[in-house]
Amino acid sequence: MNIKVIALGKLKEKFLKEGIDEFQKRLIPYASFEIIELQPVEIRDEHLIKKALDEEADKILAYIKPQSYLITLEIKGKMISSEELAEKIEDITNEGISEIVFVIGSSYGLSEKVSKRADFKLSLSKMTFLHQFARLILLEQIYRAFKIIKGETYHK
Repeated sequence: MNIKVIALGKLKEKFLKEGIDEFQKRLIPYASFEIIELQPVEIRDEHLIKKALDEEADKILAYIKPQSYLITLEIKGKMISSEELAEKIEDITNEGISEIVFVIGSSYGLSEKVSKRADFKLSLSKMTFLHQFARLILLEQIYRAFKIIKGETYHK
């Protein structure tokens, strides 16, 4: 299985980089894993948010193959348990899909273009997180999902 995370913006905090590096290492036995960081479009005028999100969408969609399963992280996405995420990943694999792409948008969210392409819209919580935190939480949950799929122990 290939797992790709496309995220807008670069990580700045050392502790987040270390956490993400740790989960990337832990994922090696389970899947090939790649993080693609894209530069968000700078928004100088609130009236141009849609235009900026559409520009970001073009960058994001360029990295997604037609046969990839796309999961977007969205406020209005579905909240699921860790076990349900594991089941979803296992179901996707059993369908013969070899790549899952997760997309974390900018602080303004995602363009409708990306959202419409999504095969599944995921919400991590009703709470709002910094996008960098969302990336770390997502990686931990992907790792946890693989541990669940393999029937391996991982602390609760």
